[in-house]
Amino acid sequence: ANPDGTTDDYGAIQNAIDAAGSAGGGVVALPAGTFMIDNHLALENNVELTGVGPATIIKAGPNFLSSQAPGGGYPIITTAGASNTTIADLTADQSGAALQGNAAGRLSGYAVEALNSSNVVVNGVNVRNAFTYSIAIVGSTDFCVENSDVLVNSTINRYNQLDGIHVLDSNSGQVIYNTVVSGDDGLVAHTIGAPVFNVLYAGNVVHGGATDAGLDLAVGNFPIYGITVEDNDFYSSFWGIRTSFYDNRTGAVHDLSISGNYIHHLSQGANSSAMQIGGTNGLGPIDNVVITNNQVCNAGPIALQSGSGNGVTGTTGC
Repeated sequence: ANPDGTTDDYGAIQNAIDAAGSAGGGVVALPAGTFMIDNHLALENNVELTGVGPATIIKAGPNFLSSQAPGGGYPIITTAGASNTTIADLTADQSGAALQGNAAGRLSGYAVEALNSSNVVVNGVNVRNAFTYSIAIVGSTDFCVENSDVLVNSTINRYNQLDGIHVLDSNSGQVIYNTVVSGDDGLVAHTIGAPVFNVLYAGNVVHGGATDAGLDLAVGNFPIYGITVEDNDFYSSFWGIRTSFYDNRTGAVHDLSISGNYIHHLSQGANSSAMQIGGTNGLGPIDNVVITNNQVCNAGPIALQSGSGNGVTGTTGC
């Protein structure tokens, strides 16, 4: 591959990934520099794609929108059903400012995605200029998104639904120690075709959109449960943490632990909501939600729907 930002490096990188996969696995290591691609990189089983840090930039080129990935949409990197994969120490630039990303299938794929995979690590990945969700875990299990950085900047007024780290129909994972500046919901757990369960959100610093949430538990036709939210810093969104419902407001949420979070300086101050779990947003059961020892400052109230095992204790102010 030629890291000069002008030559299409897709073929060289994808060939290296395919060769590593054919050999039973291996590391495809990229140096510092800008690698332009006009197609969508797809990992193979047991392959790690890694750079040297933010200075390794994989950037969508001028013809990037000419085709969609096999799973749909326009990812920079997708696991595409592969298992035991790692994406690490690089920047994925979707060129949302230069390209017209409002194309058919925009929300069918995501800038960096674990798609229908297991044992996936996204570590030290920076996402820039996204025109869709920045990092998404879709239909996957046993995953970790850590030490990564999402920044929505110049594209924020051109596109909607610019979620930061979006966990969809996936389970048994961690979203930890990430920094997110999002144009929509910062972190999301979302069910459409399967439940989301056994996910830890911890140690993240999250700036959600001014009319959106730091963490959105978006309930579709399947439940969300076994979620731990601890020691995160949520700011500048309208909700710190909320439930939203896309299933006639009947979705179930249960077994949540929300503790030690700092929710502060939300977009409308005391007129915002530190937490809205159930209540007027939904009619389904909300049970075993334990909210303890969170700090709320210039952020509005914590609201928790009544239910078996629910409780709020130990909240402090500024």
